[in-house]
Amino acid sequence: MHPLTLDLPRIEQALLSQAELEHYLDLTTGNVLTVIPGDPPPGADEKYDVQPDRYLAIEPLPQVQALALREAFLFGLHDPHAHTLLSHALAGRKPLRTFDYQLENLPRAREAWLAFQAQQVRELALEWLQDNGLEQVRHPSAESFRPRGERSPARH
Repeated sequence: MHPLTLDLPRIEQALLSQAELEHYLDLTTGNVLTVIPGDPPPGADEKYDVQPDRYLAIEPLPQVQALALREAFLFGLHDPHAHTLLSHALAGRKPLRTFDYQLENLPRAREAWLAFQAQQVRELALEWLQDNGLEQVRHPSAESFRPRGERSPARH
């Protein structure tokens, strides 16, 4: 595995992106670059020192997977009113947009969805990194990258 300091939140955003944008991970810096369709990919304008393998495209989740994520959330949702509205949203026209729209009127369900989505997308991002032979460099001072179950050092 190739260890790299990564902008993991931006990788997660790129995986969730529904916008017509292209996202690339810079394998040298760990930054995520966003490109408007039709513009050349990162590094294409380099006159010298062209590195074609420096940028790795980050493909957003396909709609089928985004729908499956929402269906998995509904499986654990115990609010019958919210469950009914959100189930109908997923069965209708423009299911992702309608699901998000319905959540705006359901604050508790929206909060639960955002927590569920954050956890699931973090796992998907880490799987994507592993599938591409990359691993997040862990910094001892970064609480957000501490392995589960590990406590922060005691302060005196």
